Amino acid sequence: MQVLVGALRSYAWGSRTALAQLCGRPVPSAHPEAELWFGAHPADPAHVLEAGSARSLLEVLTADPVGELGAVADTFGTRLPFLLKILAAEEPLSLQAHPSSAQAKAGFERENRTGVALDSPLRNYRDDSHKPELVVALERFEALAGFRDPQRTVEMLRALDVPGLNVYAELLAAQPDSAGLRTLFTTWITLPPAALSKLLPTVLEGCVRYLSGKGAREFTAEVRTALELAEVYPGDAGVLAALLLNRLTLEPGQALFLAAGNLHAYLHGVGVEIMANSDNVLRGGLTPKHVDVPELLRVLDFEPIDLPVVEPEPGADGAVRYRTPAPEFALCRFDLGLDDEPVVLADAGPGIVLCTAGAVELTENGRTLVVERGSAAWISATDTDIKARAIRGPAQLFSACVGDGN
Repeated sequence: MQVLVGALRSYAWGSRTALAQLCGRPVPSAHPEAELWFGAHPADPAHVLEAGSARSLLEVLTADPVGELGAVADTFGTRLPFLLKILAAEEPLSLQAHPSSAQAKAGFERENRTGVALDSPLRNYRDDSHKPELVVALERFEALAGFRDPQRTVEMLRALDVPGLNVYAELLAAQPDSAGLRTLFTTWITLPPAALSKLLPTVLEGCVRYLSGKGAREFTAEVRTALELAEVYPGDAGVLAALLLNRLTLEPGQALFLAAGNLHAYLHGVGVEIMANSDNVLRGGLTPKHVDVPELLRVLDFEPIDLPVVEPEPGADGAVRYRTPAPEFALCRFDLGLDDEPVVLADAGPGIVLCTAGAVELTENGRTLVVERGSAAWISATDTDIKARAIRGPAQLFSACVGDGN
């Protein structure tokens, strides 16, 4: 049971205030701060504080996998199979999807055989793992995720009243299923630059007219999002593709689980995210980075889905759990008041506990450790019967461990 210092990641879409405020640092920060990683990812592992010094969690696990990971090492070796992070999006992230396990293995082997360097910008598969992920909103969190019911999309395209969209609306109306979505998405994402530069401005003009019209506007959030995306990514075909996706608003405590093939983009907000420890991302637009359309189409799941919001399940032990089918991770949350009895972190080790509000004292076999807001602790497999209580509250604690796929 040791203090874990997260690795701060700066990306252009990050916030200059959110992570700094959460961690109690001066604001605004000098650069956009997008993610705070708590894990053993080789690109930027967190560090364990022990006896006044700091060691990479990756080094700690490699040195003693059995002691730190216990039975988890039988399945995952020296690798912590998940990455826990706090994500702060001020601007939209790219449209993206992640491969299944079989697709990741095949793609990784294929790119190895063809000699694509691991650090090449043209590389799609940097490892052989899938990358399911779960994000829990700490504040209102906006996202695009999964293909909307095609009939609803036809209604929206017609409501925009853009002549250039008529042929696409009719295409989808004639085939309102996954095959129709695949055809329309492929058509839009591969439009020649001349055709895109002609169509996209008229669509955006239609969006403006739609929002300025009188009466109730059923697709206000979707249309406004398209305009916002066009400001950040002018001339990007991903703006059109975004019109095909569910537009989600997560309230604090709600979550979004993204399985393989699910096209998505986080738009704005702060959340706790946990994912399989992989770098495999297929991008579909809203980015200056490489978009491999054939490989993206191979990975995408075009089956329309309802809004995939995950509601937490309260338990008798005081935890609320976010259930997913991912074997690499499990996540639960504790909301602690100052007068509450201590709770037992039954599933804690090996894993990471992260404080996102107040401050919490952890106790185990006479040892105590204080976890402040914005900080975390590493819990090894030998740490058992850990109790947590709020010492400055109300406090909120997330506990991440390896999942059982249920």
